[in-house]
Amino acid sequence: MDALNQTRVTEFVFLGLTDNWVLEILFFMAFSVTYMLTLLGNSLIVLTTVFTPRLHTPMYFFLSNLSFIDICHSSVTVPKMLEGFVLERKTISFDNCIAQLFFLHLFACAEIFLLTVMAYDRYVAICAPLHYPQVMNMRVCVHLVFALWLGGTVHSLVQTYLTIRLPYCGPNIIDSYFCDVPPVIKLACTDTYLTGMLIVFNSGTISLTCFLALVTSYTVILVSLRKQSAEGRRKALSTCSAHFMVVALFFGPCIFLYTRPDSSFSTDKVVSVFYTVITPLLNPLIYTLRNEEVKSAMKQLTQRRVFS
Repeated sequence: MDALNQTRVTEFVFLGLTDNWVLEILFFMAFSVTYMLTLLGNSLIVLTTVFTPRLHTPMYFFLSNLSFIDICHSSVTVPKMLEGFVLERKTISFDNCIAQLFFLHLFACAEIFLLTVMAYDRYVAICAPLHYPQVMNMRVCVHLVFALWLGGTVHSLVQTYLTIRLPYCGPNIIDSYFCDVPPVIKLACTDTYLTGMLIVFNSGTISLTCFLALVTSYTVILVSLRKQSAEGRRKALSTCSAHFMVVALFFGPCIFLYTRPDSSFSTDKVVSVFYTVITPLLNPLIYTLRNEEVKSAMKQLTQRRVFS
């Protein structure tokens, strides 16, 4: 509480992605379109899953949750980034900055856990198909989703606490376009080495552990596919390759950003754009373009809504 009472900074100033006004206009147009497509694509997956009874299975239940998380994840950072492109002075209040980094880590951690759960779901479906209905029934799936949100909340509370317990007396300039723990704690008026190491340990352990669990799951799946029929191998590889593409696109930037105690923010900004803006758009494209069942359900849902 004493540390909080010493806080004198009331707002932070973002440097943004660039100070070139021509690039800012181009970025504003490009990222506005990207954000709208992200909302549209992920919302369509959620609605398709909810209103199509044959998609009421664990795999599509998890997929709809992934789309919901992607909507939330991109909405934490992108609107503020777009606002910064049209404002000369890019500011955010201290409280809103803390709220932004809290929800950023909440949704990012929830997505990490969800991707791990999805890998486990595919492992059971392919390697133990006879036990799949008992192991992955909808009650278990709901409990798993509740657990991943709880885990994400605990992780985010830890990150937020480690950030707000530090005194901030200035400077208040963040070399980024959103509030995240590493650039914010750099502005603290005290030695942050131990705090930085705790933050890296927290985020890095989660990212690396889940990534290794994912790689192990998919390795076991690939080995077990030798016993499958040609058609079974094709379907399994199609589904698993889509999952692994999403894993690589999400975990790559996470591991790069959160497993290093010292960061180069100019490089981190480029990686962060991919992680917060591009990946949430690519996820629905990967799943819909490679999944005939989802595309068919979307087409039927659209036709039903149009003709009704």
